[in-house]
Amino acid sequence: MIFGLFAILAIYIISISLLIYGFFKVQQYKKRDLKPKTSFTIIVPFRNEEENLPNLLNSISNLNYPTDLFEVILVDDASIEKFQVSSFRFQVSIIDNIRISSSPKKDAITTAMQHVKTDWVITTDADCIVPENWLLTFDNYIQEKKVSMLAGAVSYKCESSFLDHFQQLDLTSLQGATIGSFGLNNGFMCNGANFAYTKTLFESLNGFEGNDEIASGDDVFLLQKTIEKFPNEVHYLKAEEAIVITKPTENWKSLFYQRVRWAAKTSSYKSTFGKFLGLIVFFGNLSFVIGFFLFLFGVWSYPIFLLFAFSKFFIDFVLLLITNQFLTKTRIKSLLLSSLLYPFFSSAVALYSLVGSYEWKGRQFKK
Repeated sequence: MIFGLFAILAIYIISISLLIYGFFKVQQYKKRDLKPKTSFTIIVPFRNEEENLPNLLNSISNLNYPTDLFEVILVDDASIEKFQVSSFRFQVSIIDNIRISSSPKKDAITTAMQHVKTDWVITTDADCIVPENWLLTFDNYIQEKKVSMLAGAVSYKCESSFLDHFQQLDLTSLQGATIGSFGLNNGFMCNGANFAYTKTLFESLNGFEGNDEIASGDDVFLLQKTIEKFPNEVHYLKAEEAIVITKPTENWKSLFYQRVRWAAKTSSYKSTFGKFLGLIVFFGNLSFVIGFFLFLFGVWSYPIFLLFAFSKFFIDFVLLLITNQFLTKTRIKSLLLSSLLYPFFSSAVALYSLVGSYEWKGRQFKK
C-alpha cells in the first residue's frame, strides 16, 4: 500500500514538474502599440444575468479599441426577465438562443455565429469584467503571429471569505495546468470566458459538431478539434493586459456543481494528454485522501504521512505560486487550509461527475 501510493505520488510530482516547465516555456506577451486592425464580435451567452450584464457592458465601453472594429452580441438563453440594453458607443444587440442540442451554451454561440460579420469572434461570460486593453492585446498578437485561435487567462475577483480564496486557489491550479500544457505543445484546456477564434475556423470545423450532446465544453472541445487539425494555429495569450476577471460562486453547492460540470466532460476529451493528466491529478489527490485516513487509523506513522503530504504540497505550491504571480501578483491566501481541503473536494467532484447529475443556470443536467 505504501509503495503504491508513493509510486502514484512520484508520477504526480513528475507531471506537475513538467507543467511548471511548460509554464515558463510560454513567453509572456506585451502589446506593441500597433495600429488596431482586427475586427471582433464579442459573443456573450446569458441566462438571468440582469445583475451582472451592466457591469460587463460598462467594462466593454471602457475598452481602448476603436468602436467601429468591434460589436457585441448578447444571446438570451430563456431568461425569466428580458434584459434591456442601454445606449452605448459601440454596437450591441440581443438575440434569442435557438436550441438544437443538449448544450445551451454551444447553441448560443452557434446562433450568434449566424449574425457575425467580423473576422474574429471572442467569447466571454456575463459575470465577467474585461480589462481596457483586452481587444488591443489580442489584436496586436494576431497581427504578429499567424493564428486562428487564442486562449486567454481568467481570474477571480475575490472578497475576504474562505470560499473565495479556495476558489481562487482551485482556478489558479487550472490556469497553471492550462498554460503549462500549451508550453509542452499539448494544449487541451481553455476557458470560454476569454477565448477567441476566427469565424472561418469555426465554420471549417463545423462548429461543435461531434460533441453537442455534452452540456458543457464549448471551449475545450473546440480547442481540441482545432489542435487536432491545425495545431500550429492555436496559441495561448499569456498577457497580463488580457486577463478577464470573473465572479466566484456564492456558495459551496454552486461551486461543487460547477466543478462537476467541468469534470464531467473529461472522459470525452480527444486529447490523450488531457485524459492522462486528468487521471494523474485525480489519483494524486485521491492518494492523499487515502494516506490521510491511513494516518488517522494508525496504519501510517506520522513521519511517513508528513513526507507524503509535504512532497505533494510543495510541488503544488510551486505551480500555484508562479501562476498566481502572473494572474494577480498578490499573496495566496488561506493556502494551508485550502491545500488540506482541496484533495477531498477534488476527489469528491471527480467521483460524483462519473455518475451524478448537476444543476446549471436553474436546469438539471445528467452525465
